[in-house]
Amino acid sequence: MSRLSYQTYPEALKPLFAMKAHIDKSGLEKSLTHLVMMRASQLNGCAYCMDMHSKEARADGETEQRLYVLQAWRETPFYSDRERAALAWCEAVTRLDPVHGVPDDVYEQARAQFSEKELMDLNLLVILINSWNRIAIPSKKEPDYQLPERKVA
Repeated sequence: MSRLSYQTYPEALKPLFAMKAHIDKSGLEKSLTHLVMMRASQLNGCAYCMDMHSKEARADGETEQRLYVLQAWRETPFYSDRERAALAWCEAVTRLDPVHGVPDDVYEQARAQFSEKELMDLNLLVILINSWNRIAIPSKKEPDYQLPERKVA
């Protein structure tokens, strides 16, 4: 049982849903967004979000192998340079250094893979998942996510 229910205050969360809608239309690859949401949720220890995003990623075709070794993404050959740049950015923004912010080498790696607009959208994605983690963790939301029914075209 959770301590807080975000469904109690839907008006307050409209900006987060609007940000998600923006990211969904941004052009960032769905597989990349799943990896970033999983990685930030791992860093933050958000069981509910890890459960949700692993299920959504698998439903969208992500492999078990890439999800299993995501915490060790630097030591594996399973991720593209673009995904590596996104994961490095995700980690730097999630664990924001209070003195130095995001290191220059992480920024340069990201800019080599993402346009300015794409990097802003990636940054918004990291902000969004960190926000959701900070809603789910204090609520003690249990990992019981159910995938919505998908329409067959």
